[in-house]
Amino acid sequence: MGFAVPANIRANSEILKAFPNRTEDEMVRLTGIKERRYATEDESATDLAAIAVQHALVQSGMHISQVDGIIMATILPDQPVPSAASSLARELGVPHALAFDLNAACSGWLYALEVGRTFILGGTAKNVVVVTAELLSRITNPECHDTAFLFGDGAGAAILTGGSGGHRLHRMGLSGDANQFESIQRPGGGARMPWPDAIGADLNSFYLQMDGAAVFKHAVIGFAEQIEQTLTRENLKPEDISWVVPHQANERILKAVSKRVGIPYDKFIVTIAKYGNTSAASVSMALGWAAEEGIFTPGDKIIFCSVGAGLTFAGGLLDW
Repeated sequence: MGFAVPANIRANSEILKAFPNRTEDEMVRLTGIKERRYATEDESATDLAAIAVQHALVQSGMHISQVDGIIMATILPDQPVPSAASSLARELGVPHALAFDLNAACSGWLYALEVGRTFILGGTAKNVVVVTAELLSRITNPECHDTAFLFGDGAGAAILTGGSGGHRLHRMGLSGDANQFESIQRPGGGARMPWPDAIGADLNSFYLQMDGAAVFKHAVIGFAEQIEQTLTRENLKPEDISWVVPHQANERILKAVSKRVGIPYDKFIVTIAKYGNTSAASVSMALGWAAEEGIFTPGDKIIFCSVGAGLTFAGGLLDW
């Protein structure tokens, strides 16, 4: 596994220039975020994804020529057509690998892990790159106090193989609640509203929008249910879990989840303070960061969990 972030750091102090009535202490208290990474104009999601994959290849000891599948989870590919996965396959030098994109918002990487896992079990592919890259700075409204502080850019990747050794990935639990469709959305940019009107009156529809109260409520419940369902599915108890690697949504949400499921917060891998919320990339980035830091030890039981726009829910177990 591996991750990558842009070099450009965007601190809270920069964003606060548009909000003179708010303070850094307030923003950290509400979100847990101190800074995030923003890509420069000449950086692309594909560029970041390629770096993350290269880090994963080094860690795995595999050569890119062994990869026969690429699944990219993202809400914002560099262009709508062809897929970002196809662009990445060409950049990595495996143009004949199966390649496609998947959008399950913040749960995207976990959804993609399950798709890649079933491809390997079904014989569709042997070695699958599951990668995500998000440049949320491109669709974050710098003047919206509900979202301006939340989102950042980054990428993460893992290589799945059916071979012996490595870390053992169990089945992901996947579900959703489409009744909360409008809770997190970007209405513009699709077939219904492909571009802003001539005077830009609907420009806000092309930024990420969020109902903070609804998201908080459903995220706490959704995260907790994914952890509890994983424990039940794997016949485990909270004390059996070494680490939780969650979607980095909001520190207050994660602390509430910790209390709800009975797993101490110091067992949660939390990178939100320095990277912010990177949507589908956040779980993969947190996992990649923890792996590079040497936090995990052989035999650790690690739970993934996520809630994303849709709403989408995902959770599962990894044996280190």
